[in-house]
Amino acid sequence: MKTAELVFIPFPVVGHLFSAVEIAKLLASRDQRLSITVLLMHFPFETKTYKPETSIPQRIRFVDLPNDDSMLERFPMRGHGFLTEFIKLQKPHVRNAVSQLISEYSESTQLAGFVLDMFCTSSMMEVADEFGVPAYSFFTSGAAFLGLLLHLYTLQEDFGKDLTEFKDSDIELPVPAFSNQLPTKVLPAEVFDKENGGFAMFNTVVSKLKKTKGILINTFEELESHAVKSLRDDHTVPPVYPVGPIVNLDNKKSEKAIMTWLDDQPLLSVVFLCFGSRGSFEEDQVKEIAHALERAGHPFLWSLRRPPAKGKIEVPREYENPNEILPEGFMVRTAEIGKVIGWAPQVAVLSHPAVRGFVSHCGWNSTLESLWWGVPVATWPLYAEQQMNAFLMVREFGLAVEIKLDYEKEFYKGEGPPVLVTAEEIENGIKRLMEGDESVEIRERVKEMSKKSRTAMKEGGSSHAHLGQFIEAVIDNVS
Repeated sequence: MKTAELVFIPFPVVGHLFSAVEIAKLLASRDQRLSITVLLMHFPFETKTYKPETSIPQRIRFVDLPNDDSMLERFPMRGHGFLTEFIKLQKPHVRNAVSQLISEYSESTQLAGFVLDMFCTSSMMEVADEFGVPAYSFFTSGAAFLGLLLHLYTLQEDFGKDLTEFKDSDIELPVPAFSNQLPTKVLPAEVFDKENGGFAMFNTVVSKLKKTKGILINTFEELESHAVKSLRDDHTVPPVYPVGPIVNLDNKKSEKAIMTWLDDQPLLSVVFLCFGSRGSFEEDQVKEIAHALERAGHPFLWSLRRPPAKGKIEVPREYENPNEILPEGFMVRTAEIGKVIGWAPQVAVLSHPAVRGFVSHCGWNSTLESLWWGVPVATWPLYAEQQMNAFLMVREFGLAVEIKLDYEKEFYKGEGPPVLVTAEEIENGIKRLMEGDESVEIRERVKEMSKKSRTAMKEGGSSHAHLGQFIEAVIDNVS
């Protein structure tokens, strides 16, 4: 039996890396004819390296690419220009790694293709071409976001539209991937970012995605049926495979103190606040959140982290003493109902029966995890496509309540937003999430979608079938 090997090249941030590894695990577990090598890039400013879990199938291996410290001297460590240059500089490392792989192949193994993170596609497609194999893309966001990027690309390339005219406007756009018109205020800030390379990066990504052999999307048809259909109706787009939700169900690592505290809370009573691996707030905003939690009166678990230094692309750090940023006496006054933590074991928390609601930044992985575990969300997006995800959850799907849809933290510049989200707005969102008829109705819809998400991944489910179609396309290409 011939083995077809896929080379995965994930983007080296937690949300992209973990979901890429999860789909690699699904593929390797599903079909004995597949093997997978994951090439791991490393940012020069990060000290931690990814360590594969013990549950990784034998037919998946990891190869660390060299870390180029000289990048810090050659490029300013900010903006999308840095990220674009970083990926380009990995090309010789990828060539060397793949050449080494091929030299080790037996006669029964053949390189079948590259599976590229959406942000790696533009540079790494050229490497796939050099080896004479197809490039597939793994799109770590949802189908609606892919549809939006394709539409914006068409507006610019085919109709000469200057997208910057939408910045700070109240215009609503008809977009094929959405059943409702999309407010331009929820478009990713990168669409308007010509100075720091965001605009150019997205344009290049979309142009290359259209040339791939196929696009794996981390979504499921039952959630994004309208968007998936619009992509299939677009004949300029390669085959799309909705294969999600890709969630790391093995990652239930937790801290005993957190889980013990949750164990002591009543069933469905806790509001969980967590804003992703790179989510943080300045002191004024932290105080508004604290006042809201105190006034709302619900048991809360709050992941609070220190922002990175201005202008730095760094992961938020832990506070040695959260009291330094919280309102005076807050920890004492809320000792009976609340717990402030640093890093949060998000999957373990969301799966706990005490958790009733989730105040979230609406990163796509977090959105899918909240649906998987049946926990309704109050939306508070920060950057990237999170504003659009919030719009999807509130307006398109009716699966969330709104704290904000258009809040924006200029993540790459390290600048805070021009206005605060007030304690009143936060308190109102928490109460809508946790109390009353609206809360009950949304909870029922989320529970129903949770069932559909799990069914999609089982044998006979939509995502299970699409993954099988992708595997057959890969195997057909090498046989």
